Amino acid sequence: MNNLKNKVVYITGGTKGIGFGVAKCLIEAGMQVAISGRNLETAENTVAELGNKDQVLAIESDVSILKNENEAIEKIIAKWGQLDVVLANAGVGKFAPVDQLSESDWNAMIDTNLTGAFFSLKASVEALKKTEGYYITLASLAGTNFFAQGAGYNASKFGLVGFTQAAMLDLRQYGIKVSTIMPGSVATYFNDHVPNEKDAWKIQPEDIGKLVLDLLTMNPRTLPSKIEVRPTRPDLK
Repeated sequence: MNNLKNKVVYITGGTKGIGFGVAKCLIEAGMQVAISGRNLETAENTVAELGNKDQVLAIESDVSILKNENEAIEKIIAKWGQLDVVLANAGVGKFAPVDQLSESDWNAMIDTNLTGAFFSLKASVEALKKTEGYYITLASLAGTNFFAQGAGYNASKFGLVGFTQAAMLDLRQYGIKVSTIMPGSVATYFNDHVPNEKDAWKIQPEDIGKLVLDLLTMNPRTLPSKIEVRPTRPDLK
């Protein structure tokens, strides 16, 4: 996929943070970009910030609802006639000791971080078969490193890493490439954080965007199926 001009990408949870940073990079590379969020007005405001409506599409979708994701893919195909890349980026985090973790917080993480990624793939896989496209999940180092107060988040991200790797084995026979990106600390709005100058030591959203570009433009004979990425100097925080 070395020539990305006019290729079509769908980014879930693309209204801010990592999704927004990746969208900016892919737009600059000439791709047509659809971004989704749970609120259409927010998604449309993001589109206005990113570029013209011929190149960017706002979609309202809750990834934990398969019908929403099916409709999202239908809108993308109706606008551009194809789908080449899906970045399952939507995610939430709720942190508490396991004996205090609520049922609703557990369900929110599993439904969005894990089931949502499955629904995004379920809805898009036939379109990706046609283009021999790329499916990428945004996991976390929390998908391989457990920590206190992270039982629900760890469960969702460990599951996401396993899901993505198994999907990779299932789908490569169709020419679909599948990868998971596992970042450490990123300067985003995750868990109600507001990025500020103290986040300079962290991975920046545009760094993840460059990584996605590298994956998409890599020689198709090579597949980095699981990528861990972390801040170079955490001691600077």
